[in-house]
Amino acid sequence: MYSMDATIELLNFALALGGVALIFGAIVLCSDIYTKNYTLKKLVVPFGLLGAFLLTVASTIMTLIYSEVFGFIPCGLCWLQRVSLYPQVLMLAFALYTKDKTVAKYGIVLSIPGVFVSLYQHYLQMGGTEFITCPTTGVGADCAERILFEFGFMTFPLMSAFLFLFLIALYRYILKTSK
Repeated sequence: MYSMDATIELLNFALALGGVALIFGAIVLCSDIYTKNYTLKKLVVPFGLLGAFLLTVASTIMTLIYSEVFGFIPCGLCWLQRVSLYPQVLMLAFALYTKDKTVAKYGIVLSIPGVFVSLYQHYLQMGGTEFITCPTTGVGADCAERILFEFGFMTFPLMSAFLFLFLIALYRYILKTSK
């Protein structure tokens, strides 16, 4: 049987691979939009919102597993990223129910601050100088503390940035091709 540390290590590695896949997916979607080929249209238009929903649900569950099961206390910047992520689960669920693709506009609006907050936190975790105080300094977790560090660059905040960038690319693709 695996120990808790081995389980966390394996999960960290799998999540880091997922983060790399997300940024490659975002690049593919953006290049398809830029070239106006829309070669993925038959896949993205009917299943894009479902994919976004499943991705946001999985991401939400993973944040809760790390904090509630594994006991990692989320810092203030982590909470700000969660504020950008959690509402998208409900929005996308309702959009799937009503078949409303315009939800993509609101998903973009929620994802943009998530990208900036997560990139700032990644900068801190890579040794950058704090120019905006961590919202919970002295109270909870340290925003610059690394819980995950895979491949020599991948941190939780960078995975979060990749998630938000992928969602933005997916939402833009849906908006561009659903007209």
